[in-house]
Amino acid sequence: MKFYIATDHAGIDLKNFTVENLRSKGHEVIDLGPFDKSRVDYPDYAVKVCENVLSDTGSQGILICGSGIGMSMAANRFHGIRAALCHDAYTATVARGHNDANILCFGERIVGQGVAESILDAWIAGIFDHHFTLSNGV
Repeated sequence: MKFYIATDHAGIDLKNFTVENLRSKGHEVIDLGPFDKSRVDYPDYAVKVCENVLSDTGSQGILICGSGIGMSMAANRFHGIRAALCHDAYTATVARGHNDANILCFGERIVGQGVAESILDAWIAGIFDHHFTLSNGV
């Protein structure tokens, strides 16, 4: 899979872990920053990821901040983006399988590296079940 990833100053460490984790599993990762812990505005980085995901068919996005809430709210302002705030593997599985989410959001202050890795694994394994959407009218 191809991922575009960004964070704000509160998610740098988990972003760096996520980039290395995904690359070690053979995924292409485009790191859109930031690259140090200087204070930044998270919506600026949400825009970067959303624009890239929308212009690169089949790609996925990852947005990280302190809680993941701000990034998910900023991303969901874009038509065609379905950003999901995930706190565990189950929510990642449901977001991909039932909601066809294309941007994963989580928070460095909420999940640790081990949980983040399980979220990523579930996200990657998730397959959108279009029958669920059609049969439920969602």
